[in-house]
Amino acid sequence: MQFEQTIMTVLNFLLIISSYLVGAIPFGLVLSRGTGINIRQLGSRNIGATNVSRLLGKKLGFCTLLLDIGKGYLPMFVAGLLLGDGPDRNLVIGLCGAASITGHMFPVYLGFKGGKGVATGLGVFLYLAPRALLICLTVFIAAVGLSGYVSLGSLLASAAILPGLYFLGEPSWKLMLAAYVVLMIWIKHYQNIGRLLTGTEKSFKKKKKTAA
Repeated sequence: MQFEQTIMTVLNFLLIISSYLVGAIPFGLVLSRGTGINIRQLGSRNIGATNVSRLLGKKLGFCTLLLDIGKGYLPMFVAGLLLGDGPDRNLVIGLCGAASITGHMFPVYLGFKGGKGVATGLGVFLYLAPRALLICLTVFIAAVGLSGYVSLGSLLASAAILPGLYFLGEPSWKLMLAAYVVLMIWIKHYQNIGRLLTGTEKSFKKKKKTAA
């Protein structure tokens, strides 16, 4: 019995560490290799899909988005398969989600300077609570459509996950994970928040007006 508990403890630890390492993979930077453009030095200098799309085109931006979503979803999916109905299942899956988000934001491969976590958070809750995620996507589309600010849409959509989970009756551990994810996303968006308040944030609507 003691041996089995030790094996499960080691497995849980490896799942959490692996989730961080997968989350830390900078797919935006990997995809930009060979283009001659360093996304960490141009645009917003972010490794996420938005900056990749602006600098390298929508195709690579979309690929970055899918891969960043995947690295939030996949570690939790694998953990769920391996853990079965074990007593620590929910705790470990939740920690795997938190680890993948943390890895994306503070990747060991890039000196702990990473992305803002929105797409990876999307992957986490695509696995945990897809119904609540639909609420977030609706908020995101509405906010970006009305304002033209992707950052504002990301901030409002991330915040919407908490009431979404609550009203859908999701368990408290999912709410705790969501609170961590939302807090970290807002912290990583502090510069965007400052630009939104001063009216200097980049907007798709402003670009369209300028082009017209």
